[in-house]
Amino acid sequence: MLVKWVTTALAFGTLASGFSLFPLHLPSRFREGDAVKSNTATPDLQLFEDTFEALRVLQDAYFQPWVGTWPSAIDWTAAVMGTHVTGALQSLSRDLELYYPTLDAGYSAKENAISLYFSQLVSFYFGQDAFSIRNQAFDDMLWVVLGWIDTIKFIKVYSRHHYEKGTREEAKPGALWNQSWYGNAWTPVFAHRARIFWELAATGWDTKLCGGGMNWNPKLTPYKNAITNELYIAGSIAMYLYFPGDKNAAPFNFGSPGLNPGFTGSAEWSPHDPKYLEAALNGYKWLIQSNMTNDQGLYADGFHISGNNSGSNNTKCDERDEMVYTYNQGVVLSGQLGLFKVTGDAGYLREGHRLIENVIRATGYDLDKESPVDNISKIFPGQIPPWHGLGRAGVLEDACDIIGKCSQDGQTFKGIWMHHFTSFCAILEPFPNIPVYARSFGRIQAEHSAACQRYIGWLRHNAVAARGTRDGEGKFGMWWTIGLLDTTTMLNIKVNLQAMPEQDGAVDYRNYGVPHDSLWIANMKGGLPNVSDEVNKGQHPIGKAASNDVAAERESDETAAEKTWALFPDPNSRGRGRTVETQGGGLAVLRALWELSKQSL
Repeated sequence: MLVKWVTTALAFGTLASGFSLFPLHLPSRFREGDAVKSNTATPDLQLFEDTFEALRVLQDAYFQPWVGTWPSAIDWTAAVMGTHVTGALQSLSRDLELYYPTLDAGYSAKENAISLYFSQLVSFYFGQDAFSIRNQAFDDMLWVVLGWIDTIKFIKVYSRHHYEKGTREEAKPGALWNQSWYGNAWTPVFAHRARIFWELAATGWDTKLCGGGMNWNPKLTPYKNAITNELYIAGSIAMYLYFPGDKNAAPFNFGSPGLNPGFTGSAEWSPHDPKYLEAALNGYKWLIQSNMTNDQGLYADGFHISGNNSGSNNTKCDERDEMVYTYNQGVVLSGQLGLFKVTGDAGYLREGHRLIENVIRATGYDLDKESPVDNISKIFPGQIPPWHGLGRAGVLEDACDIIGKCSQDGQTFKGIWMHHFTSFCAILEPFPNIPVYARSFGRIQAEHSAACQRYIGWLRHNAVAARGTRDGEGKFGMWWTIGLLDTTTMLNIKVNLQAMPEQDGAVDYRNYGVPHDSLWIANMKGGLPNVSDEVNKGQHPIGKAASNDVAAERESDETAAEKTWALFPDPNSRGRGRTVETQGGGLAVLRALWELSKQSL
């Protein structure tokens, strides 16, 4: 069965054999065939300290154990925060000994920290409003899948490295010393939730419109957007690779397959089920053939089907929302990595690196020169660096950052990009029982590592910017770019339309809410008068409702932005200010730099 799917996968790319993996102009220190470097120097322990101080603030300031969640988050952003904590645990479990001079001190501190943050993830399992998320959009469901699969991966790796027989206390007999790590007791629980939510989300796949693709929200007109399809790809391949199986049929009745799309006629769901791989392959094929990318090679947000709400027979995705968000460029990276692990097809990695380069270029950064394309020192004071498509001054931005009008959705996006970028650029390890790796894996591993090392200068530039937004309590702001600049000049700065990003044909519904019109809302005149308010609840900026007048919005934002500089000398105190979502983003960018910079030692 695997051979069948690998054969299908090869239609999407070319197996890496006899050609250069990445179409990059690598510096001389990163030529093809270079070996992956090992840790031979001292890592930047201040960066380690800053990374886990960001984690401490995230949990101490925003997480409440007695309710098992981050109360100020909404359902889907809470799922993302859980993913950030799991990622930090992975780094902590591997690297805390580097921070302590003796093994005993390092082990004691590690166990205390791992136990603390893992116990909070267990608490979050009970605090997560799983029943509410079942009735939400398909992307909301898939964030749940990724979060718990990531946690299962952490449990497996931590147990293997620290608690398998022979690793500790080998000479001491008895049940006390032969126990596996207690986190393994939670694997079946987390696996069950991941499986349930994947099955619920998979009902969003539709072939009647656009030749395939995931719908975003069943309460609205059909809209096939990038994030839902990227999540479907990443979630499906993660289920294929890491889902350990599930013997728990709850909450569905064994005899009612209609209530459970994944019901197979038995009380067990097996690991490595080919249906997950098939879903990932079909999803990826549809996405790359969907014309979802713009002239900069960035993913636009998604497609409507013109006339669908007025009885038209059109079934093509032909009305693209040109809005560009950072997270739409990130989640697919995890899907591409997973597909490579299964198929051995380096084309997936090549496409991921191409997307990363497009993102970095769109922040206004030159990888070859390892510096921003604009001379920031000559732009200031009194001006904002120009917009390049997904950032300015070499720093990743969303369009809402400069205005200070990001919703909870918008405040979460950059952290998501950094998390999936970090996963993509981890040192490749061969996946068991995949013979296709035999001839080319070593070369692919070396070239992938070399390509990722090329991003460190840009990543450090962004981490410095993000650290510059921290307040006295260690809380990160949303607009990282301002962390590079002298905020004492803010009173002299005018934000004008030239500094504000503008995208023709773009609807920023993630920050301003779904527009109240028939393009977005089914049966606008009669059937669902309040659906937009339900979908938008908590999403648009404080005091700002959804609007259809884009020009008026921009003029209003320009005026408001100019007025707020005098009132808010700290630009990151505007709008929602510093939140659990912005803290998750700060943690993600520092962790990304830590993980990649270790590889360069």
